[in-house]
Amino acid sequence: MLRLTWVQPEDLLGHELRQARLDGREPAAIAARWRAAGGQDAPERAGASPHRASRYLRLLAEDLLDELADLPSRFAEDEPTDLARIRALCPNWPTPSPHAAAPAPAALEAAWLGRAVGCLLGKPVEKLPLDGIRALARAAGNWPLTTYFTARGVPDDLLAAHPWNRRSAATSLAENIDGMPEDDDLDYPLLNLLLLQRHGKSFTTTDVARLWLEELPPGRTFTAERIAHRNLLSGIEPPHTARHRNPFREWIGALIRADMHGWTNPGDPAAAAAQAYRDAVLTHTANGVYAAMFAAAAIAAAATGTHDVHACLNTGRSVLPPRSRLARAIDHALRLARRHEDFDDVVDELHAAYSPTHHWVHAIPNTALIVAALTHGDGDFAGSVCRAVSGGWDTDSNGATAGGIAGLLAGSPAALPEHWRAPLKNRLATTVADFDGTGFDTLAHLTHREATRTTTHVTDPEAIRP
Repeated sequence: MLRLTWVQPEDLLGHELRQARLDGREPAAIAARWRAAGGQDAPERAGASPHRASRYLRLLAEDLLDELADLPSRFAEDEPTDLARIRALCPNWPTPSPHAAAPAPAALEAAWLGRAVGCLLGKPVEKLPLDGIRALARAAGNWPLTTYFTARGVPDDLLAAHPWNRRSAATSLAENIDGMPEDDDLDYPLLNLLLLQRHGKSFTTTDVARLWLEELPPGRTFTAERIAHRNLLSGIEPPHTARHRNPFREWIGALIRADMHGWTNPGDPAAAAAQAYRDAVLTHTANGVYAAMFAAAAIAAAATGTHDVHACLNTGRSVLPPRSRLARAIDHALRLARRHEDFDDVVDELHAAYSPTHHWVHAIPNTALIVAALTHGDGDFAGSVCRAVSGGWDTDSNGATAGGIAGLLAGSPAALPEHWRAPLKNRLATTVADFDGTGFDTLAHLTHREATRTTTHVTDPEAIRP
């Protein structure tokens, strides 16, 4: 029996109940009806429950998903999804840096490599609990992290208690790495490179949707992206694709698509955030969109050649509604990173604050962890990547975003330690277009071409709505 993940209504309902509590709605009455009918909570770590629900429960779940969508949120004024309203709430909306030049191809190559290294480091421990990650690394003599995970020297009972991610261990443990294996954290930057090649920086959300239908296999999508893909095939148009029966709309998917928007708008964080916004609203709302805007703005600041990660993160913070949950989480992460000398203490406090209420793929705790890692590591490449992955939750995505930013700040591939770069063999695997087997040096030159392409930025908020 095929149990397709992230789309079964009976599984979505549990996620939507949790999301409703987070975004200021009152789902208690609907939750009681679901449980009285025999409905279960959402799977804690997997994408689908092990057994098919009855026809009655499935139909009930669909009805309750629609009822939940109609509940008002007490956060609506502080957390809009409309870009004009977001800008109106941000008192320090960034302005372009005069005479900012595109980053050199070497810097972009370091950013691509950094994203790949961070993703690869996190792949084998994705979905594992924090204590499992720490135990596996300690058993291999690799704690605090200094290199890729390995099964060598790890006792069998520990491997049985905390099995590696089954899809990734064969390609991402140190003893198995042979080039960069396929991962959605690299597929999406490739898709956005293709998007810019075809449509330029003035692309629309509809352009993103059309590209996905043409180039993105549905089986390579997860959570919000899979829901949006399904909604498109059902005739639902953007941005409603992000809202219709999509409990993952504040998860991490839009954040992992943001790097290309920052790389191609050096010194113009507002333009980068606007590009990320038009991409993100296909699949996400509110804090899910803000996370992408934050990353794109921070990367646009880093793309000017600055080596000050703290200034870059502050620029990213400037495009967030100040009373949003994401802004508060980032501020919390910054305080923790500055207060504690031991990063494990930072991670423990973050988990205590967010793990009881948020799914491990939610954008809010994961963005906070990325910010804490970059701040505590002072932007150093290895220190930032290892901290991001060691903090758990969505390990490969967090490692990728932290690695992309830290790699860009480093400025060249030679600035990244050899033991991180060499196993990648300047080669990545992907199902996106004709990019399979492409080298990171080639990707850097293609990205540089888009960053330097003459484009008139769209600045009218009405013109950049999806």
